[in-house]
Amino acid sequence: MPHEPQPQSPDELDAEAVRTWSSLALAALGRAREDIDAINVYPVADADTGTNLYLTAESADRALDDAFTKVTEGTAPASLAEAVRAWAHGALVGARGNSGTILAQLLRGVADVLGAEPEAPGTAETGSGTPGTGERGAGALLAQALTRAAEEAYAAVSHPVEGTMLTVAGAAARAGEAAGAAAGTAADVARAAYDGARAALAETPGQLAALGRAGVVDAGGCGLVAVLGALWQTLSGQEPAAEPVRGRAVPVPQPADPCAQEDEGPAYEVIYLLEASEAAVGELRERLDGLGDSLVVVGGDGLWNVHVHVDDPGAAVEAGVVAGRPYRIRITHFGDERRRGRGERAQRAVVAVVPGEGLAGLCGEAGATAVLVRSGEVPAAPELLDAIRRAHAREVVLLPGGAELRAAAAAAAEQARAEGVRVAVIPTRSAVQGLAALAVHDPDGSFDEDVVAMTAAAGATRYGELAVAERQSFTSAGICQAGDVLGLIDGDVAVIGTDLAETAEAVLERMLGSGGELVTLVLGPEVADALAERLEAYVQHGHLAVDTVTYRGGRYSAPLLIGVE
Repeated sequence: MPHEPQPQSPDELDAEAVRTWSSLALAALGRAREDIDAINVYPVADADTGTNLYLTAESADRALDDAFTKVTEGTAPASLAEAVRAWAHGALVGARGNSGTILAQLLRGVADVLGAEPEAPGTAETGSGTPGTGERGAGALLAQALTRAAEEAYAAVSHPVEGTMLTVAGAAARAGEAAGAAAGTAADVARAAYDGARAALAETPGQLAALGRAGVVDAGGCGLVAVLGALWQTLSGQEPAAEPVRGRAVPVPQPADPCAQEDEGPAYEVIYLLEASEAAVGELRERLDGLGDSLVVVGGDGLWNVHVHVDDPGAAVEAGVVAGRPYRIRITHFGDERRRGRGERAQRAVVAVVPGEGLAGLCGEAGATAVLVRSGEVPAAPELLDAIRRAHAREVVLLPGGAELRAAAAAAAEQARAEGVRVAVIPTRSAVQGLAALAVHDPDGSFDEDVVAMTAAAGATRYGELAVAERQSFTSAGICQAGDVLGLIDGDVAVIGTDLAETAEAVLERMLGSGGELVTLVLGPEVADALAERLEAYVQHGHLAVDTVTYRGGRYSAPLLIGVE
């Protein structure tokens, strides 16, 4: 149940104030989401900054609610430190996009100050053992928190650019510090920070050429103004002014060549959570900085959120593997978003769940939003819903790629429909069925006809997979031993062998026994190209009319996937 914001004293910083701030910030971002999406032109005009900020704030708010729920089941009220740490952690694990990742680091900076352990009674600057109490303690503490937030956000971005969300955060911090130094209350500091942020936001078109040409303010900065307005409302009880969206467009010198185009930049956005040491993350930053741009790495204490724009998403994930354990990996292709133009929602998009980096890249090239599945991990409904939102379309076709994802896909589709998105779930049970569906996808045709054609293509594709048995077990083909090669057809073990190539041939022969026109082979990361050549020759020798196409599945892919259409 949504938290009902509670009125606060002008100089009160406690757990309830954090909870109210979170609720009001989420509501403000929800109201401004579409407007912010519409002015999103930097660093990529992909029309999702407002959505990313909202989803990040939603994750933070949910974590905060969970923290309060756990506390209320006990005997003690939540402390300020517990609340603000939970809030920041929720933002970290749920951060979306460049702007959401920076917002997560801003909240972490706030938590570093407000979440610090209190000093012993009578020794703190405020004369109390509770941070934020005392004659002027809350105002000074909040000013310090806003300053730390801006500093940490700048440090998290590899190449900070002025005229962005960072600029707005810095201006808010300086204005807050001035109010705190003048012995202002927490409400005074919040108002000063809010006003400073609004003024800085209005100036962003004059600092960043892309904004000036478009005549808009920075989208991420606009979202931060909404968050700071919620802070002031929390402490003052007053409604903030309407968050500026377009602001004042300051003339910017145009390029000498009016036909000159800005470099569109890398083709993919890669985001993942990473468990790694601080030293390893330092090396990761250097490696990713050489692969792409818009690099933001936030977090600490062993858990990080990594965001980067690259042309080689596999290399970006591989860098994370070297540094530690990456998970919740999301890869998004920018091509379609750039072609749509600023702020325009696509009519139709495809979301595909795939087990392999290579497959994710392949889907991205086809214009689909890919959800990458690591070995043994099954995406939950919120992750699928996030992908549907990131697709930023009025109509979405969802390819879950596995029977175990049916319930999660249905739940995500239901929620997306409640948000006004038309969603169809095609019950694909393998990535090769998803590839078959993508091959006939017609974004310009009617939605119903497209869904029927994609469903028919997926249903007409038999699927096979080769895996290695981890232990002795009973299967539909008999008893297998650890290390045996298992050949599965339509989800059931059909062949047990000891050699990958021979087992693959046996599976192909059975699958082609009932006919077929096209064989699709998806090779795992450790499978040699020679296997594909052998299987192609095998098909050509026994089935002259059947064509064969081969792809690399990449990391996390099974040793071999087979599709027969």
